Amino acid sequence: MSTLAKARCVFGAHPSAMDTALAVAVLICMVAGSFVDPHGPEGVNWSLRTPDALSLALMTAGAAALAFRRRAPMAVLAVTGGVSVVESVTGDPRAPVVMAAVIALYTVAASTDRPTTWRVGLLTMTVLTGAAMLAGPLPWYAQENLAVFAWTGIGATAGDAVRSRRAFVQAIRDRAEKAERTREEEARRRVAEERLRIARDLHDVVAHHIALVNVQAGVASHVMDKRPDQAKEALAHVREASRSALDELRATVGLLRQSGDPEAPTEPAPGLARLDELVGTFQHAGLRVELARTDQGTELPAAVDLAAYRIIQEALTNVQKHAGRQAKAEVSVVRVGPDIEVTVLDDGIADGDAPDAPAEGGGHGLLGMRERVTAVRGTLTTGPRYGGGFRVHAILPVKSRTDAATEATEATGDPV
Repeated sequence: MSTLAKARCVFGAHPSAMDTALAVAVLICMVAGSFVDPHGPEGVNWSLRTPDALSLALMTAGAAALAFRRRAPMAVLAVTGGVSVVESVTGDPRAPVVMAAVIALYTVAASTDRPTTWRVGLLTMTVLTGAAMLAGPLPWYAQENLAVFAWTGIGATAGDAVRSRRAFVQAIRDRAEKAERTREEEARRRVAEERLRIARDLHDVVAHHIALVNVQAGVASHVMDKRPDQAKEALAHVREASRSALDELRATVGLLRQSGDPEAPTEPAPGLARLDELVGTFQHAGLRVELARTDQGTELPAAVDLAAYRIIQEALTNVQKHAGRQAKAEVSVVRVGPDIEVTVLDDGIADGDAPDAPAEGGGHGLLGMRERVTAVRGTLTTGPRYGGGFRVHAILPVKSRTDAATEATEATGDPV
């Protein structure tokens, strides 16, 4: 690290020391300048002269005030401006006391706003220049008087430029910090959404198949002694449901591994094309299910297709678990204009006598349904039916918002 850089670090850590050093340097410059007389009897004369005691006192007072320029910039400007006016009136020839006022004006401009800089700068320039022109020993048009006007203007302009640069750098730093916070918040939001999505998928897969396994295992246990053939059939259904659960879990985990893993499975997610197979698994488990569809030929976005499938799967799983052994379910998938409506009804009554009656506030199935429907910008209505049973009704858009915008653009020729 260079000597200049080290000094900058030291003074940056101790601003009072820097101001004191600046005050000493300014005092030395003013005293050295006061020994030179550029106006001799024969024109410019650089012969040495000795400043009077009052000028030395005014230079010392002005320089000493600069040591406090960061703490009270306005007060320091008032003090240095005052001693400069006194020197302009009494000094003959004048000592360069105005140098302290220029530095004080720079400090004010660098630490305040632009309107304040304009007002204070114009006032300082007017007072100091007017005093030099009107009360000084030199003619009003002398170069030294005009120099007072020029140097005070330079001090105010330089201070305003430094303040503007600091504000610009700070604004860039604030924007960078805000962008970093936004990226972190977005990353946390994406992680939370992904965790919810994984939880929904695992819940739908596991809950459905484990419910079927539980039912068939119960049937097998019940008829094992009296009807072994039926028990073997139930165990076969248990085996099939277990294998299906493993396949879907493997597909779900494979989707999570696809990023950067070329060996990940690429089996498509289930959709309404497998609805007959899904209903068949429940029918084999002893649940009476009737299916009605008028959506043939409708192509759905992958997210909507998966949401419709999972909603039906979860609704039938709830019927299997909570509605009682004699319950009957009705599933309908209907195309209505730009939407597709999925309805699952049952006539069972979930009470304390029903096996696995849901506990108060328990389960994540309905919450997962609602999250899926919200994700595809649909609506979901659930609740008990009049006279007994339960109803699940979802309205899902056939086209995503991106597809609709693309079609509108192609139809009109203008971007939406």
